[in-house]
Amino acid sequence: MRAALETADIAIVALYFVLVMCIGFFAMWKYNRSTVSGYFLAGRSMTWVAIGASLFVSNIGSEHFIGLAGSGAASGFAVGAWEFNALMLLQLLGWVFVPVYIRSGVYTMPEYLSKRFGGHRIQIYFAALSLILYIFTKLSVDLYSGALFIQESLGWNLYLSVILLIGMTALLTVTGGLVAVIYTDTLQALLMIIGALTLMIISITEVGGFEEVKRRYMLAAPNITSILLTYNISNVNACNVDPKPDALKMLREPTDEDIPWPGFLLGQTPASVWYWCADQVIVQRVLAAKNIAHAKGSTLMAGFLKLLPMFIIVVPGMISRILFADDIACINPEHCFQVCGSRAGCSNIAYPRLVMKLVPVGLRGLMMAVMIAALMSDLDSIFNSASTIFTLDVYKLIRKSATSRELM
Repeated sequence: MRAALETADIAIVALYFVLVMCIGFFAMWKYNRSTVSGYFLAGRSMTWVAIGASLFVSNIGSEHFIGLAGSGAASGFAVGAWEFNALMLLQLLGWVFVPVYIRSGVYTMPEYLSKRFGGHRIQIYFAALSLILYIFTKLSVDLYSGALFIQESLGWNLYLSVILLIGMTALLTVTGGLVAVIYTDTLQALLMIIGALTLMIISITEVGGFEEVKRRYMLAAPNITSILLTYNISNVNACNVDPKPDALKMLREPTDEDIPWPGFLLGQTPASVWYWCADQVIVQRVLAAKNIAHAKGSTLMAGFLKLLPMFIIVVPGMISRILFADDIACINPEHCFQVCGSRAGCSNIAYPRLVMKLVPVGLRGLMMAVMIAALMSDLDSIFNSASTIFTLDVYKLIRKSATSRELM
């Protein structure tokens, strides 16, 4: 399974790193970072294009390429509903929440709550809650999914690879502030879209078109006889390995175990309002807009970009099951462990396996750069927003006499 990168692939990955560092340092040199506003909100000078791209990649991390593709491989179209839902919620952010945030003059969401309801206890509580959630629900998932792709595709040392990526991301984030994050995010958005679209076209062509994707997915069950002959499996009992009958439906019956439509509309949607309209990672980018018009334009752009993951991530995940059903749809925990090292299932390797088996030399390096871009874009967003919350909502309250230079 594991494949070594060819010289052309390594050159593309190296070029990506050089471009990211150059853009980051250019932003550091050109823009004023000597004030709190300049460092944490990019001087409130960003345009809608840059912010829209940053919103998109701040959401689409390596966990999306692993998780969305894996969910597509396991259960079909249903997970795409999350992405389409974001189109509407981003407009709620741009047209309802952001005008209030901008007029209040706040830097962080805990600061807004303090201004809105009074007192510092709610500010400290929400700041601490946000930092804990970033560590245990964002950083951990990003690092795991990024490490999983590196392990599946290259067999590199996981810990060394993750430490290297964290170090480079932290360097750009700490030294460049939000402006460096937004400009590198713009490059990463372009790279991710081009790379993922390329893989989508290659994979759809491989199976004979989109109609063939739908037809063949419903037939994509593993060959149990072949698996039992190939693998040393003592337990011959197979789990439910056939695609679900409603795999091509997005919103499903109220009794469905994946995405029942009442649960999606009444449960997931309100929870997503917090993510899209009150999470510091998302809101901080929009607060950097030069005016409300650019803020609204950025949410429109990001909303339309959120239509893409259904086609560039979920559909390739389904195609991966079509092409590699014996591995992606492993038949029982023992077989799954032999295929991918996890007894819970192997759908998470759908996207990296498609990359390493289907993509030719050169483009494989592009896809490696796409995955690194997805990981770095998520990490720099989390680092920047977490540092903003800690500095302005925690440290500033502890040390009230801190100067602007000390805060930065």
